[in-house]
Amino acid sequence: MLRQKISIRAIVPVAATLTGFVVVCCLLLYTVIKGDLNRYTIRHSTDLTATVVKATHYAMLKDDRDSLMNTINSIGEQQEVEHVRIFNKQGLIMFSGTASEVGTLVDKVDAGCIGCHAGSQPATRLGPMDQARQYANSAGDEIMAITAPIYNEAACSNSCHAHDASQKILGTLDVGLSMAPLQATLGLLRNRMMIFCLLILFLSVGATVGLLHRNVLLPICQLSAYSDDVVNGNNKPPVFEATEEVQQIARNFCHLADQRDRMRRELDILQPVVGKLPDAETDHS
Repeated sequence: MLRQKISIRAIVPVAATLTGFVVVCCLLLYTVIKGDLNRYTIRHSTDLTATVVKATHYAMLKDDRDSLMNTINSIGEQQEVEHVRIFNKQGLIMFSGTASEVGTLVDKVDAGCIGCHAGSQPATRLGPMDQARQYANSAGDEIMAITAPIYNEAACSNSCHAHDASQKILGTLDVGLSMAPLQATLGLLRNRMMIFCLLILFLSVGATVGLLHRNVLLPICQLSAYSDDVVNGNNKPPVFEATEEVQQIARNFCHLADQRDRMRRELDILQPVVGKLPDAETDHS
């Protein structure tokens, strides 16, 4: 019974504290890693979009629409690409990997446009993180889309399809990438971290319980049994192994028991003598 009480009061709180600590640390670590992977994916997608802009630059400069359309279609056929399209400043889709989108208008309050068109004047510069957006498409798949503006350059305004040099943005490239690979990586990471968390819990809680049982629980139970023996008159030096503090408590018990036995012996010796003393009231009479 005593061992059960000590186990509940000592081992259970320690195990619960360790469990909470390990779980919180694993959750924080997973959150940090997830954020890092998301940022890496955004930067990778942004670099990919910049590569597409550079790859189509010559075709746009020469107004080679067939070559540009072929490049867009080739990109759109990639497995992880959900959509790829180029629309002009008015939002008219000029080229798209989905033929049905060509000639349609994009909504300026759409997730891909609101970042630039939130104010009264559209923004002309966006940071890498601001170019990305995440949403679920009609099929329920998570998509990360990157919006990259196509800026007007001197070569563009001086080409055969000249643009006004004051026009800063000629159009926008919008590329949507499936987040399935990232989600698969996060799922694998989550499962492995759960296994790691359980392993850490098993080892740490097991080691802590073992140490508490060996250094605290067992010595206290032995001390309790020893004190019961001392109370029952079985006075003997402590022989069990324990910490110095527990050994000192046992020696104090033994010392007190010796004093008790010595006082009892002295009382046993004095009792006959006290019984033979004359009654004070009788002598007075």
